[in-house]
Amino acid sequence: MEKKITENSQPTKIDREKDCLHSFLMADDTIRGAVLNGSRMINQMRQNHVLGILETLVLGHAYLGACLMGASLKGKDRLGLQVDCSGPVKGLVVEANAAGEVRGFLKNVPIPVEKPLEDFNLSPFFGAGFISVTRILADAKRPFTGKVMMAHGSLAKDLAHYYLTSEQIPTSFSLSVKFDNLGNVAAAGGMFLQAMPDAEDAVVRRIEAQVVALPSIAALLAEGTAPEDLVRSHLREYSPRFIDRRKVGFICHCNRDQIRNVLTLLPIDELKDIQEKGPFPVEIRCHHCNTRYTFERDHIDLILAARFSDN
Repeated sequence: MEKKITENSQPTKIDREKDCLHSFLMADDTIRGAVLNGSRMINQMRQNHVLGILETLVLGHAYLGACLMGASLKGKDRLGLQVDCSGPVKGLVVEANAAGEVRGFLKNVPIPVEKPLEDFNLSPFFGAGFISVTRILADAKRPFTGKVMMAHGSLAKDLAHYYLTSEQIPTSFSLSVKFDNLGNVAAAGGMFLQAMPDAEDAVVRRIEAQVVALPSIAALLAEGTAPEDLVRSHLREYSPRFIDRRKVGFICHCNRDQIRNVLTLLPIDELKDIQEKGPFPVEIRCHHCNTRYTFERDHIDLILAARFSDN
């Protein structure tokens, strides 16, 4: 039975108590990285958006990727990750901020599937498309947006491709969501590594090869491995040094007043049509968290009365 998401079931900071993002430096501080346990975040995302396995995998990778990309954000900085594509996914939008708060949505739910999934290769579901990354920094005059064509149909590989193409920075991502035999999310996590300007090419190539050979991060997390121990055990030779730790989670700050403003901005003719025909209650959902807000006829009456008084 589909879970009904209401105002009272909005994700809160309680839901992210055990999820953490750990930032580190290694190889004489020439490589920066972040490792993430986002299991609760992905479970809450799935619950609120009422997603199947395929949708959880696609959007989950985007949540994990945006969270890792946000490791260097500070203060009120935030970033947006957007995919627009020709495949059944159609696209997605995810936002992350310096506080470790992530929210976002798929543009097409459910994602159409023509035959049973044989593996978790997502490239046929993305098709051709573009990845856009927007950074909104508190001390910058305007947002910066970079955009590249998808080259792989894998969000981890395409985010690495974005950094190399748009910013000329060698980068690697590992994003994984593990499901149990019943299709529940057992664990979700990821890792991000990026070369600093003085990193040696030989070291970068060696680390890239090791990252490719890493076991599934989500599988290790499901077994009880701590994110820091994962880094220490698999990248020990580069002497990783942890420098920051922050809580992360699926958090949306939408509220009833914001959603009411959406109604207020509708043309008067549309508001009159709603007033006359309903059906009531009028239901509006926040795209980012799928929280449901309802408005009765008297709410619409008040909005229309205010609009007429303004005119």
